[in-house]
Amino acid sequence: ASSPDEEWPEAEKAEKLARGAALKWASGVFYRPEKLEGLGQYRSRETQRNSSIQSRLKSTVQSYLEGVSAGLEQLRSAAQEVQSVCQDLGAARWALLDSADRFHGLQQMRALMAEHVQLASVVQVLPQLFSVQEMFSHTLQLLHGQHLLEAHAELMMMEHLRDDILSQLHLRGLSSAQTTVLSYFGGLQELNESLAKQLWDIVGNSLRLVREDPVLFVTTVRIIEREEKIDDTLLLEATFLPPGRPKGWKQKFYQVLRETITGAHFHAPRMDAEGPGLARHLATLQKDIVSELRVVKDLMVQCVPAHYNILSICTATYHQALTSHLQDILREDLDKQALFLLLEWALRVYHSPEMMGHPDLLPEVEVSALGPLMSPELVDQTERKYVVKVKASVLEWMQRTLEVEFKEWFREEEPETDHQGFFQSALPIIVMQMLNENIRVASLITDSLQQKVYNMALEELEAFLGRLREALVQCGKEHQKDRTVPKYYVAYLLAMLNNSLALSSSVSSLHPDTARREVPASLRAALDRTQKKACQLLLEELLLDLQPLCLQLPSRKWLSGSQLVSSMCEVIDKYAKDFFRVRKPIFTLLLTESELLVASQYLRALMQKKMVCKNEEERGQLCDRLLQDATQLRDLFCGLGLDQSQQSLEAVFALRELICLKDPALLSLEVLGFITKYPDVSDEHISTLLDLRGDVSKEVRHMVLEMMAQHPQVLPESYRPIFSTILVPAPELPFCLRKGKCA
Repeated sequence: ASSPDEEWPEAEKAEKLARGAALKWASGVFYRPEKLEGLGQYRSRETQRNSSIQSRLKSTVQSYLEGVSAGLEQLRSAAQEVQSVCQDLGAARWALLDSADRFHGLQQMRALMAEHVQLASVVQVLPQLFSVQEMFSHTLQLLHGQHLLEAHAELMMMEHLRDDILSQLHLRGLSSAQTTVLSYFGGLQELNESLAKQLWDIVGNSLRLVREDPVLFVTTVRIIEREEKIDDTLLLEATFLPPGRPKGWKQKFYQVLRETITGAHFHAPRMDAEGPGLARHLATLQKDIVSELRVVKDLMVQCVPAHYNILSICTATYHQALTSHLQDILREDLDKQALFLLLEWALRVYHSPEMMGHPDLLPEVEVSALGPLMSPELVDQTERKYVVKVKASVLEWMQRTLEVEFKEWFREEEPETDHQGFFQSALPIIVMQMLNENIRVASLITDSLQQKVYNMALEELEAFLGRLREALVQCGKEHQKDRTVPKYYVAYLLAMLNNSLALSSSVSSLHPDTARREVPASLRAALDRTQKKACQLLLEELLLDLQPLCLQLPSRKWLSGSQLVSSMCEVIDKYAKDFFRVRKPIFTLLLTESELLVASQYLRALMQKKMVCKNEEERGQLCDRLLQDATQLRDLFCGLGLDQSQQSLEAVFALRELICLKDPALLSLEVLGFITKYPDVSDEHISTLLDLRGDVSKEVRHMVLEMMAQHPQVLPESYRPIFSTILVPAPELPFCLRKGKCA
């Protein structure tokens, strides 16, 4: 046998630990000699504590032993009871085996009892089965008399009888018998169809019935609710679904209601898509929809359960039908009035207090959650169509205005004047009013449409200015053929200049938004080209009157003192009086260009190689004549309001200095100053002027031209060319004989 220490190693370990702890405690307490005096007290106290611990341990062990003893006694009793139950079960098993033969007789009795129950059920429903045909006829009579609730009650009873029989047959797998039952109850289909037809007719007239007599409509809703409950019950059981189920009459109710609304307003015969017809159609729709929604909100809602959401359904139906209807209308080729009406109606009227925002409909009717009546893409497409139509109309009106304008040119009277006496016509007022009105009308719809029409207006105005210039050119050609037609050609050109100025000042105010009134550069250029074309035609007219006088320059008669320049001044003064009938900026421009024209024509005449000074006396006469002519012309233009610093006639004074120079050897220096001041002067011009002097040798000419070649000139940006527009006649080539040398 093993020792106790081997059987309980934990006890040995615990004892060692206890001894070690005791030694450690004792060494800590008695480490000084004087502490040994209390050894007896410590021993007695520890003895008492050990005896207390031992007594508690004995009490605890005793209670555990008593519990174990009670448990063992209970286990012994339970084992005896289990053995007794096993004996009883064995006895019952043998008893059941002995009576097994008697159970076969009970099974036959059970089958007979089930058959008896079935026969009893059949006997119970036989009176109802025999009365089915009579019930069919009675139900049909009730339907004809519109006793719908009673008819539906009998119909439900017959359907319940049929469905009960079919369910029993289905459970027993007698599918062949089901066909016989369905044939016997075949009249139910006709009754269902007859009842449904009446119900849907009532739903189709629901808006009228709820106003006049809501009983039939309420009855219809009650029948639909009954059928919905039957459908829900059968679908939940999901064991057997009778034929014709689920009927889904609630969904059919919604469908018929939607078709009624759609058919009443949106499937009408083809309407007049032009402006007045469409306006009447939209006004009718607006009136009818508001009226019918008020009926739904105030009356129909009270006739149906709340979960039908009948007002929301009707509102959504009208909204969706209108969306499709407007799309159908927009597929037609509509005029601009019709397109404007549709945009205004869909974007403004539809949401206004006059329609869906009507006080009688709020707050229950809310269409904002249904989306826009016209999608942003469709709105943009319709706006573009509208702009195309407006563009065609504007083009037609502008063309007509242009024709009327130029027809007035051929009248036997001057153009009309404003309160300041400036010539003008109605053209800028008509054009700007037309464009302003179209932009203003577009602003009533959307900002995007306004911007589209504004852009179109600027494009059309630019195109109109192009046609106006072409008309001016054509009129100028006609006038060249016969200068008496039009009689007041100059006056109408001046009126056109005032008109172009009026258009320039008005075009920036076309856009209502001051922050977006920037005029495109192309339009400003078109306005500038139109103004320049009218100025050009006026200057050409002045040139035609000046040319006969300029052709007489230079000549011996002119040198001796003719009234040639005085006649030129009279012509200029006559035109200047007309120029006073245009506004200041144009007047200054005309005066400046006229002075440049006179100066260039005078210089051109001098350079036509018509005369060469024979001697110093003639050169003196030429210098005097140049001084008198240039001074007279300069004073004329100064008197008209053109400052001397802005005149090109200074070139005549500078040219005179070249002619008056006594010593030809100094010409190089004088010409250098001349070309510095007038850098567009060419070698040919200088050579012609030297020829006009009549005393310049080949060496001096060569020196002057070489000096010019050494000092090429660059035109400053602000320089107004004068000589570059003057062509010098080509020198005459020497006559050559055939196969001979040039003389």
